Amino acid sequence: MPSDTSHDMVNSLSGQECLQFLYDELRRLAAAKLALEAPGQTLPPTALVHEAYLRIMQADPERPWGSQRDFLIAAAEAMRRILIDRARAKRSHKRGGEMHRVALSLALPAPLRAIEDQIAFDEVLSRLEAHHAMAAQYIKLRFFVGFSHHETADALQLTRREADRVWKLGRAWVFRELARES
Repeated sequence: MPSDTSHDMVNSLSGQECLQFLYDELRRLAAAKLALEAPGQTLPPTALVHEAYLRIMQADPERPWGSQRDFLIAAAEAMRRILIDRARAKRSHKRGGEMHRVALSLALPAPLRAIEDQIAFDEVLSRLEAHHAMAAQYIKLRFFVGFSHHETADALQLTRREADRVWKLGRAWVFRELARES
């Protein structure tokens, strides 16, 4: 995350100005997210950043951003949704979701399981959001923005004790729900 001095420079900037100012940080974030994706991902970090930016601007093109944190959170959420949409599209029947790629060794490839895991995680996260919105936001910032425990607590304006409680609740809830599904 850029330094605190750069934080002041982002206040009340437009989306395009935020993109220009935080472009390197967004590319780093996108590269980190794509590194966690299953092999065979064809979306490069630059394209993910640009697609996320377009989604943010389509939602509210005139919105002034209060801080770099707000813009990074919105960008990370857009990136998460893009990757989930791509995973769902790969799984969909229309795009051959019923067919499985077979490696030369005739073993099922790892990407199929990774796509199912991503979609299951997204569904569990959506249910958590309905149950406990703060815990869902906390999980999103940790997993999709890459914030540390301390950075997430600061972003959500939580005390250390509140952050610990929210993290434990959210993590336990997600693990329990994923275990039920498998």
